[in-house]
Amino acid sequence: MSEAPESIAVTDAVILMAGAGSRLREVGGALAKPLVRIGGRPLICYAFDALSRGGVRTVHAVMGANSEKLASEIAALLPETMELRTIVNRDWQKQNGVSVLCAAGKIASPFFLAMGDHLFEFAIFETLLAQSDRAQVNLAIDRKVESIFDLDDAMKVRTENGRVVAIAKDLAAYDAIDTGAFLCSAEIFDYLNRAQRDGDCSLADGIRLMAADAKVHAIDIADAWWQDVDTPEMLGRAEQESARLLGQSRSGLAQESVACQR
Repeated sequence: MSEAPESIAVTDAVILMAGAGSRLREVGGALAKPLVRIGGRPLICYAFDALSRGGVRTVHAVMGANSEKLASEIAALLPETMELRTIVNRDWQKQNGVSVLCAAGKIASPFFLAMGDHLFEFAIFETLLAQSDRAQVNLAIDRKVESIFDLDDAMKVRTENGRVVAIAKDLAAYDAIDTGAFLCSAEIFDYLNRAQRDGDCSLADGIRLMAADAKVHAIDIADAWWQDVDTPEMLGRAEQESARLLGQSRSGLAQESVACQR
């Protein structure tokens, strides 16, 4: 029996928040999706809390539209233990793989990679730390497929022997869902560069190439919860869970940003 991977110390995280997010902003009344309020506090605060508890000290936020104003508002939400470094993606209208590439050469590896419009329980990052292979890209997957709120829009994943072998929204045969939380080695940038076509690529394009080389480790989040918050309907679902997540954040952090409090 192989030994469990040694726990990894991770100090840096990349959070993608370059998209316009018009569907949700119109309902939430915020400058950008990460600032939409859920449970009385901005959405991005939940990710900051979870990452801070996981040991992250530097957050690299990849921004696009309204980046200067957004950076100012986001910086005020960080816990005192964390530092914000803004990365501006001038091609923010392109797919999210381009946003990830903007962080190349600017971060300490391995690093967390997370979507700025997702809610995550801390347990997801805790599991990534405990079970990840630092030489791989590690994707937190959810095997509770029946619990996914909008399955049609979800990124489907097929796994074999603990590795991701296929990933796509239109995947016909799958056994898990991509949660939007990763622990990455710097090698992901090489694969995203290879995946580009006419200067554009999605994160899934790069993951797909890495999976073909058996370099994507699938980490099952078990009973942990997450939620993509991309539509008004998803926002409503997130509101139902916010009280529990808020309780976790308050009990897990000694220093919480005043701006993130209810």
